[in-house]
Amino acid sequence: MKSLEELKAIRERMQGQVGMRGEEENSIRVVVGMATCGIAAGARPVLTAFSDLVQEKNLTNVTVTQTGCIGMCMYEPIVEITMPGKEKVTYVKMTAEKAAEVVESHIIGGNVLTKYTIKD
Repeated sequence: MKSLEELKAIRERMQGQVGMRGEEENSIRVVVGMATCGIAAGARPVLTAFSDLVQEKNLTNVTVTQTGCIGMCMYEPIVEITMPGKEKVTYVKMTAEKAAEVVESHIIGGNVLTKYTIKD
């Protein structure tokens, strides 16, 4: 950065990105645990399945991302789904086949598949 104009340009660009974050708050987030334990348990095909299904079904309001350790290694692969105005749902011991069910039932239909969550 060599001038005040450059600083102002950076500020404007970053404010635009902050504005876009507000749009993300209205979208559905799918987060797949991709720490070493998750990858060893099969998280990579789960991440790929969610990404592919979201693209195939043209779900423009869904973001699929990955994270590190979620902290429950014995339940890996773990997927967390956050929908606007609802509590986060954590799916455990996921597979690519289960991912297809979750997309249809939960993400599209709005019905949580409790058979894939941790029981109380």
